[in-house]
Amino acid sequence: MADFLLELLSEEIPARMQAKARVDLERLFTEQMSAAGLKAGVIRVYSTPRRLALIAKDLPAQTEAVSEEAKGPPEAAPDQAVDGFCRKNDVTRDQLEVRDVKGRPTYFAVINKPGRDTKDVLAEAIPAIIKAFPWPKAMRWGDASASTESLRWVRPLSGIVAILGDDLVACEIDGMTSGYDTVGHRFHHKGMITIGNAGDYVEKLRACHVLVDHEERQNIIRDGAAKAAANAGLDLVDDEGLVIENAGLTEWPVPLLGSFDPAFLDVPEEVIQLTARVNQKYFICRDKNGALAPNFVCTANIDASDGGKAITAGNEKVLAARLSDAKFFWELDQKTKLEDHAKKLSNIVFHEKLGTVADKVERVVKLAEWLASLEGTGLLRANPEQTQLAARLCKADLVTEMVGEFPELQGLMGGYYAEKEGLPVEVSHAIRDHYKPVGQGDDVPTDPVTVWVSLADKLDTISGFLYHGLAPTGSKDPFALRRAAISILRLILKNDIRLSLRTVFHTSFGMIHEAMRSLDIREDFVGDPSTESVLLVIDRLKVQQREAGVRHDLIDAVFALGGEDDLVRLLARVKALQAFVETTDGVNLLAGYKRASNILKKEAGDRSSDEQNAESLSYTPEKAEKALIDALDAAQPEVTAAIEAEQFETAMTALAALRGPIDQFFEDVTVNDDDETKREARLALLARFRNAVHQVADFSKIEG
Repeated sequence: MADFLLELLSEEIPARMQAKARVDLERLFTEQMSAAGLKAGVIRVYSTPRRLALIAKDLPAQTEAVSEEAKGPPEAAPDQAVDGFCRKNDVTRDQLEVRDVKGRPTYFAVINKPGRDTKDVLAEAIPAIIKAFPWPKAMRWGDASASTESLRWVRPLSGIVAILGDDLVACEIDGMTSGYDTVGHRFHHKGMITIGNAGDYVEKLRACHVLVDHEERQNIIRDGAAKAAANAGLDLVDDEGLVIENAGLTEWPVPLLGSFDPAFLDVPEEVIQLTARVNQKYFICRDKNGALAPNFVCTANIDASDGGKAITAGNEKVLAARLSDAKFFWELDQKTKLEDHAKKLSNIVFHEKLGTVADKVERVVKLAEWLASLEGTGLLRANPEQTQLAARLCKADLVTEMVGEFPELQGLMGGYYAEKEGLPVEVSHAIRDHYKPVGQGDDVPTDPVTVWVSLADKLDTISGFLYHGLAPTGSKDPFALRRAAISILRLILKNDIRLSLRTVFHTSFGMIHEAMRSLDIREDFVGDPSTESVLLVIDRLKVQQREAGVRHDLIDAVFALGGEDDLVRLLARVKALQAFVETTDGVNLLAGYKRASNILKKEAGDRSSDEQNAESLSYTPEKAEKALIDALDAAQPEVTAAIEAEQFETAMTALAALRGPIDQFFEDVTVNDDDETKREARLALLARFRNAVHQVADFSKIEG
């Protein structure tokens, strides 16, 4: 047994790519070894900004010898077939064995494969791994780059270290050969480092100021940044993503505390955080009162002789320049009212088929006003004037200097500017939060004005693109319509909003249609896409609720009834149905339903609700038949009343009373009686049973 070391030295590996690269390297190596019949013990994978490395423990010296058998053609087969079989398995005719297979002499080839040296296997595997590596972005370089067949790597590949035990694994790819030599830290260690084996790799590089273990670097950054802040009486704002990113940017991380002019704290703290985090990869700090402190922690990549003073000073200058720009934009934007900013939205094209952003805003205003004016229980009450104003100004900050510099702050800056103007707090909050929720994990607004503006914005987006037939297809969703559908779901369910999806989308479509008539834009979609829009939302509902353990087939079963598009009510019905079908009564009733449906489909076509009761029968029903009639007489009105009262558990309980009678009916009663009158009456009774079940859900959609 021997340990294997593979290091792929690169000019630079972007921090965001390193985690997946480690996974890919281990996967590709394992696949190559498995194909050769080799299995390592423990595999460790490392990454730094300049290298990917893998150490595989306890690789055997050789692959095992293998003996395989291949069944061939019958002995009496034509020579061409036998010769082809021999070529395929690399054997001669005299090496074939004849065995009896079901009384027929048949050729067999016994193929003996001797074991191979692991070094030889690795020498073939390394170039294969490099060529197959799935970098998200890769490049060619040098003279060889003139050919499309040349090697592609994330950045120029500059070295390969491949050692099994103490022996070099000799391999070559595009003129680059493997060796024992690698490099240390770019500044702390000039020249080459000779690696003896996998066992001394990590420590030799450590001695040369390279920490190859990404987890070790992360721990140093996480703990060091917190300590630097604590020494100054501050609290570091935890940011694990930033820890990982800084670890991917450094080989010898050294956290350092810096500061900036407290005058910059007049700028919204989100701007400071964004500037520090996104642009400079700095951690931010808060004082003991929780307020943003004029300090940051940066991560140096060297152990500076002056303790990092010069590095800190340089980073302070860079951050000060960025914050100075932000402060200038912040003050400049406030000199113009949001109403005047909004006038410039007509210069921004939202989509070629949907007009400008100003056109979209006008549609959102009308839709938000309509939503806020709806009457009924379970609807949020919002001030109509505030709703209109918030909708009209919700996109105004898109043309501000601050959002132009920091696009991530759209909405947020509009909220700040609205507050500075003295607009109602409901309006400023709606402008700030109307993009929310962005996806599944985002906060969901609950303020009525915000909810209606946010809902109107997303309804308009879905309706507009579906109006022109631009629906998501497969994995492609260029306009993020599925995300918009998720947002609509979360807004409705979080706030228990009771409304008809079909009605809402139909109204939104009508506004789109009216707007398109006023614009010189060709209409590609013919018809009302409101049904398609509802189906998109229901599809996302099934995806969303899967994580909560709600079955998708039950959502289909309830929605298939046709009139259930109130999401709050629909989900309540689904949850009650799921609790029911998981009981013994539910399982048995489902089985009875499917049996009844199959009989009706086979014997009576699509029989509708030609129900008949015991009093209208021209014959005396059998005992089990009468029992089912009586059970339906009792259960149907109870189920109807319970559903109208939205007491869905009660409806399920009433439905459960049919389980015993339907089971006994199938046990004792012959549906396809020779008497045509009895046959028709019993088929009608089964149709009545099916219709009773359909009051709750379309059980034909339920799996199992």
